[in-house]
Amino acid sequence: MTVDGLHRPGPAPSSSGPAPGAGPMMAVGEAAATSAAVVLERLDTTASGLTSPEAARRLALVGPNAVRTHRAQPWRILGRQLRSAVLILLGVTAFVSFFLGQRTDTVVIGVILLASVGLGFVNEYRAERATDALHSKVTHVAVALRDGHPVEVDVTTLVPGDVVRVALGEVVPADLRLLDSTGLECDESVLTGESQAAAKTGVPVPAGSALGDLTSSAFMGTVVGAGSGVGAVVATGARAEFGKIAAGLGDRQPETDFQAGLRHFSVLLLQVALALTVLIFVTNLVLQRPLLESLLFSLAIAVGITPQLLPAVVSTSLATGSKQLAKRKVLVKRLVCIEDLGDMDVLVTDKTGTLTEGRITFTTALDPSGAASDDVLRLGLLSTETAPGESGAGSVGGNPLDAALWEAPAGRGAVTVAGWTRLGLLPFDHSRAMTSAVVASPDGVARLVVKGAPETVLARCTDVPAVAAATLQCQFAAGSRVVAVAARPAGGLTVPTPDEERDLALAGFLVFLDRPKAAAAASLQRLARLGVTVKVCTGDNPLVAEKVCADLGLVSGGTLTGVDLAGMDDDALTAAAETSTIFARVSPEQKARLVRLLRRRGRAVGFLGDGVNDALALHAADVGISVDTATDVAKDAADVVLLEKDLSVLADGVTEGRRIFANTIKYVLMGTSSNFGNMFSAAAASAVLSFLPMLPSQILLNNLLYDASQLTIPTDNVDAEQLRAPSHWDIGFIRRFMMFFGPISSLFDFLTFALMLGVFHAGPELFRGGWFAESLATQTLVIFAIRTRRSPFTRSRPSRPLLLAALATVAVGVALPQSPLSHLLGFAPLPLTFLLALVGMVVGYLALIELAKRVFFADPEGRLPHIRRRGREHQVQRRAARFSTASPLTP
Repeated sequence: MTVDGLHRPGPAPSSSGPAPGAGPMMAVGEAAATSAAVVLERLDTTASGLTSPEAARRLALVGPNAVRTHRAQPWRILGRQLRSAVLILLGVTAFVSFFLGQRTDTVVIGVILLASVGLGFVNEYRAERATDALHSKVTHVAVALRDGHPVEVDVTTLVPGDVVRVALGEVVPADLRLLDSTGLECDESVLTGESQAAAKTGVPVPAGSALGDLTSSAFMGTVVGAGSGVGAVVATGARAEFGKIAAGLGDRQPETDFQAGLRHFSVLLLQVALALTVLIFVTNLVLQRPLLESLLFSLAIAVGITPQLLPAVVSTSLATGSKQLAKRKVLVKRLVCIEDLGDMDVLVTDKTGTLTEGRITFTTALDPSGAASDDVLRLGLLSTETAPGESGAGSVGGNPLDAALWEAPAGRGAVTVAGWTRLGLLPFDHSRAMTSAVVASPDGVARLVVKGAPETVLARCTDVPAVAAATLQCQFAAGSRVVAVAARPAGGLTVPTPDEERDLALAGFLVFLDRPKAAAAASLQRLARLGVTVKVCTGDNPLVAEKVCADLGLVSGGTLTGVDLAGMDDDALTAAAETSTIFARVSPEQKARLVRLLRRRGRAVGFLGDGVNDALALHAADVGISVDTATDVAKDAADVVLLEKDLSVLADGVTEGRRIFANTIKYVLMGTSSNFGNMFSAAAASAVLSFLPMLPSQILLNNLLYDASQLTIPTDNVDAEQLRAPSHWDIGFIRRFMMFFGPISSLFDFLTFALMLGVFHAGPELFRGGWFAESLATQTLVIFAIRTRRSPFTRSRPSRPLLLAALATVAVGVALPQSPLSHLLGFAPLPLTFLLALVGMVVGYLALIELAKRVFFADPEGRLPHIRRRGREHQVQRRAARFSTASPLTP
């Protein structure tokens, strides 16, 4: 598209915008109220755009068009490791104690703290590097006029003064002052909350108009719902209206529901840790123990409860998950998309290529009575969007029905169109659902030929034979796709218009077949087992869609057509969409509306589509899914790209997302059962013993070994029942779990205390060595019971890395008191009889945990509910991820 009739002045100094040297730009409200010619002058640009050197110069001045940065930042990651107030206080206290003579213990504490921080840092940094690499592979492009020619550029390189084009389904890449538009409408709900698309023109608006009334501007982050346009960039990045909102939410990637759950869980444990720390500290002071020793012990208990490696476990799980998905032909644009896939419980998908083979074949041409007709086929060939006799007619510009028509034996010469000429063409569009052509026969007689959806073509015909309805229904019942063909004398017409598509005579029907995909039935069953409800959204006839679904065993809860949707308000459609399975003859806008209303009910909705007309729904979904062979607009709008258009590949993605959550929750439940119980036991023991039950350095060493063993949890196997439905954070559930299983761990700790004092008459060093080994063994081995609701090992086996890591940790815990480091660490060698008793206690503990597990999970309150609430902020955050750069953001 070119822009004509606009003044093209030479460069002029900017009279508004930021401080001198920042480059010309304008506030979008001011630009909307100013004529296009003056805006171009103020921006020092022309309707032909910027030159490449000038665009580069401005980019260096104003910075990238981005509101997020995905660059891995080591110092920020290290800061997160050190941000714990408890950890800092412990370090300061240990530093002070060093100068008061407790040098050995202080050095041991320091080494353990450094090792703990280092372990968390290395794993989080590695995961962030993986995220950075993933983001860097994904680019979102815009069409800009550079050096007078349209070129695709990365959206982050746009600058004020660039002239860009926008079209259906695209995200507006910056704040634009429109120079030209054709039927342009934009969905601005991400800015204004209004679901109704806003019409756009290039006409200036009155000065001082509200944001929603700036019809001559298109805003960054909004979606083109119809038409196309050309505009000059007036603001980028955080200076754009969308950028201001997104920047107010932070410059990092958005916090997901999963990460928010982790944060709430950490707050819960911090509250518990604070209560225990204060209680222990006060108790030890009352018992007149040394102040620094009491403080160190109390803080070490707090560190022991805090899940320091939880962020590393989650990050490692997501990074591992993205690699596993890539092997299964699923590419995610952001790591958090894996969580979105796991959350999905409704999939809205098209029919062609997903439920069917996607190879449409032409089978026959019929007259209204159902008899074969070469004349109908000839008219069909003449009204395709490729002109008769054109080279490459068999590849018809992306229209699969036209392509099938030309590729059929009849289209390759059995029915000739030689001598026919086309005088004019009105291409297909979704609002008319028809294509029209004016053609001239060899004897010079001109006819208007209309080809399209049977219901729309028949509505424009006169005197339709009664038998035609029966012919049509017979083909629909067989699962065939049918195109109606009608014609009339052209009457001097050369270029058809929509108003001329009337008073037609039905010629007949073109019949096509797209067979159900053989593997689709098994894929649908697999998705059903995962708790994913599949809904089919198609532009095809409802009877055809119902036949395909029935052949594949997809039980339909009802069918709604585009006409039905148009007659329903949002409340009525929301209720109907919950139960209906098939949505036929729907427009792109109706697809997007359907997705939005399904989300309103708290459903996590995925949309699978591959065409330009699917882009609106892809943007509206919680997770947009496309395929590698899709149009560029659809792939750009998607969060996940499948290398094969196969529902089984998508099921792999859902499984991986849920596996990550299931493995992370294992770590959480361990930390709130055995680990919490051990720390509670230490608190209780310190109140009754004449010495500390475990030294601060020993508590920290215990915690470090335990945490290190859990870094293999992301590799663990997950039971099938844990994948049947999305799981979500429930702090109440975790609290109940902690209060139920924590005391069981403490029970065996107290048994160990009794054994050490009553049988072995242990002094402080032997007591600490024995409890160190027992507590580490129980809190590490409990993973094998906590990781499954089944019987461990017999009906649910752990992964080999997890098994080896846990056993190795227990072996180290038992060996340390026997090793040459025993004296340095404050232990004494353990008697053989205690080690035998330790085996019995561990077996007894795990057996009791198994019994308790059956009691706890028999209670419905022990189940994680499915709760999901996502507001406009989530939509802003998700859209903002498109405008992300590895470079630092410009203030």
